[in-house]
Amino acid sequence: MKRPLPLLAIVGPTASGKSALAVELAEQLSGEVVACDSTQVYRGFDIGTAKPTTQERRGIPHHLLDLLEPGEIFHAGEYRRLALGVLENLARRGRLPIFTVGTGLYLRALLEGLCEAPARSEDLRERLRRRAEERGHVYLHRVLERLDPAAAGRIAPRDIPKTIRAIEVCLLAGTPISALHRAGQTGLEGYKPVKIGLMPPREALYARIARRTQAMLDAGWIDEVRRLAESGVAPDAKPFDFIGYREWREYLAGELTREQAIERIEQNTRRYAKRQITWFRRETGVHWIEGFGDDPSVAAEALAVVQSAIAEDVAGEALTGRGDAPKRGTI
Repeated sequence: MKRPLPLLAIVGPTASGKSALAVELAEQLSGEVVACDSTQVYRGFDIGTAKPTTQERRGIPHHLLDLLEPGEIFHAGEYRRLALGVLENLARRGRLPIFTVGTGLYLRALLEGLCEAPARSEDLRERLRRRAEERGHVYLHRVLERLDPAAAGRIAPRDIPKTIRAIEVCLLAGTPISALHRAGQTGLEGYKPVKIGLMPPREALYARIARRTQAMLDAGWIDEVRRLAESGVAPDAKPFDFIGYREWREYLAGELTREQAIERIEQNTRRYAKRQITWFRRETGVHWIEGFGDDPSVAAEALAVVQSAIAEDVAGEALTGRGDAPKRGTI
C-alpha cells in the first residue's frame, strides 16, 4: 500500500485570513493553493468575493478560480470532479494541495463523496420558482423545513436555488436530500486530510469585516458591479445575488443610499460568517487556532501542526516497513 498523501484544508469564516495563511504555508511546504469557494469560480466577480490578487498570491499557483461565466450554474458534484483532477496533477508533481475552504459543502463533497440524486425536473423547478416570486423566499424555505428540517438548517432562506433543489430532491426521490447525502457516498481515497481552522475573536472579526468592506470599496467594487451590469450580465445571474453585489446593484438603481448599502453588506457578511462557523464546527478533526491567518504566530502554529501530521505518517510508514521517507521539499 502506498502512503496516503497529505491534503491540507484551511477552514474558517470569511475575513479570517485563510488565503494569506495558505500562501504562507505553500511557500514553506512546497504547496499550491486550491480554492474551495462557490463564489470565486465566477469570472469578473473579483473584489467582492475576496479573490486573491496577483500580488497577494506571491507567485504561488492557485487553482479552481475563474472557471465560469456569470450565467453558468455550478454545483458541488462538478467541484469534486475538477478538484480530483487538480489533486492528480499536484500529486504527479509532488506538490502539497492547500485548500482554502469558504464553502463547507464543497469540502465535504470532495472528502466524503456525493450521493446519486435524481435528475432535475425543469417543470417542477419552474413551479417552485413561481411560488418563490409570488410568496417570497421565506415561504419556500418553510416548505423545505416541513420536508427536510436538516437541509433547511444548512440552507439560508435567501438561497433560492439550493432551496429549490432540496425540495425537488425530496419530492422526486421520496426521501430528504439530507438522508441521500448520508447514503451511498464514496470518500476520497489515497489522501490524509489535515484540517486547520481559523477562529478569530468575534468582535475582532466583525471589525475586520468592516475594514475589508471599506478596502473593497477603495479597490473599485462599485465600478466592478457597474461594469458587470453594463456588460450584459443578466440581472438574475447567480453571482449578482452574492453579498455586496446585490446591495450595490440596488444602490446603482437608486434603491439604497451608499450608507444603507454598506450597513447591509456588513450585516449580511456577519451573518454569513456565523453560518460558516456553525458549519465548520461540525467538521471533524479540525485543529482550531484562535486568530487571523496573516498573524505570524498563527502561521507558525499551523505550520507546526501540518509538519507534525506529515512526520507522524512518515514515521508510521517506516515502522511498518512501507517504503522510504519522501525527499526534502516534496510531499
